[in-house]
Amino acid sequence: MYLTKEEEQILNGEAGETLRQAIGILVALGDIYGADRLIPIKSAQIAGVSYKTIGDAGLEWISDLQGRVKVPAILNPAGMDLEDWERLRISPEFAEKQKLIIQTYAKLGIRCECTCTPYTLEGFDTSYGDHLAWSESSAVSYANSVLGARTNREGGPSALSAALLGKTANYGLHLDENRVPEISIHVEFPLKGSDYGALGYIVGKLAGSKVPVFHLKTTPDVDELKALGAAMAASGAVALYHVEGVTPEIRRLNFEDPEEKITIERKQLDEVYETLNKATREPELITIGCPHCSATELEKIAKLLKGKTVSKELWIFTSRELVKRYPEYIKTIEKSGAKVVCDTCMVVSPATNRYSCVMVNSGKALAYVPGMCGAEAVYGNMEMCIEEAVGGNTAKKEGGSH
Repeated sequence: MYLTKEEEQILNGEAGETLRQAIGILVALGDIYGADRLIPIKSAQIAGVSYKTIGDAGLEWISDLQGRVKVPAILNPAGMDLEDWERLRISPEFAEKQKLIIQTYAKLGIRCECTCTPYTLEGFDTSYGDHLAWSESSAVSYANSVLGARTNREGGPSALSAALLGKTANYGLHLDENRVPEISIHVEFPLKGSDYGALGYIVGKLAGSKVPVFHLKTTPDVDELKALGAAMAASGAVALYHVEGVTPEIRRLNFEDPEEKITIERKQLDEVYETLNKATREPELITIGCPHCSATELEKIAKLLKGKTVSKELWIFTSRELVKRYPEYIKTIEKSGAKVVCDTCMVVSPATNRYSCVMVNSGKALAYVPGMCGAEAVYGNMEMCIEEAVGGNTAKKEGGSH
């Protein structure tokens, strides 16, 4: 792997121990994956923020680092709402450790908005063709697929290293040849809303780490694309996908349709929704916002909850910036008794571990909640989730149209 004279000096420790470690991580990854050089990046998004997932060892490592990031960098969700952690009954001991993690990242010049949807934030713009070092799986998928930017799914340490250097290793999805469709997915029936999360949950298991191209009867909006990619990244390892006639790369470039083809049938999606009727327990907690809710989704939730009162715990996850930008939606949602939560999500917060059955409208959450929270997960669309929160097991008795 070619290094410039300046990069060699950094690797030799002439710019300090922190940058020596950082470039060492990137060079090691580059050597493993056959990178020819380091390339500049526009921004970084760093995972490894929740104390639940990194523990004391992770906190100790980042505490030893010094310096400032060279590019705009932002954090993934933490383990709690940083301003109102007591509301979800987070322990003071956990909160103290979590605050230390955030303070440590802040000293490195990293923006401490903790969100899995950094592309919704002001001043964190990403354009077609930009090289990035992002690490949250759904954000990586969105950047590659919906925005047409280029990033591998970085680990927390490699994304942080890239932020400190302003560079990443040139391999994987930074290269044209690795962005070509490898498997063709055909869906011959219309899709709507949470169908896309269910579709992603199915296709992720089938595609693994391949690049799929979708041929759909309906045109997904950006929230549906977000849900599709997030689910595939969680149930599989899909970091880039294309949708014929929709996503930017497939519209700009002439890709041949792959020989490998899979047709998805309606009954496969129905089986995902059937998790609600097959659950061994009633949902005790209903969560929406994995990935974090957009402004459009917050507006929809507010309309569904207006004039209603929840009878079960209902948590809505979004970024703090959107909460401040749309106070009228938040006021309507919280008037129902639902909780709007920032900085965290149901997967990385220990708060979820208290519940035995969680209802979600996210294919990503459906894939992650059982393993990371130790709870049974059941699936429904947004309307079904609201019904369950307001009317107990109404959604289960009546089923739900999707």
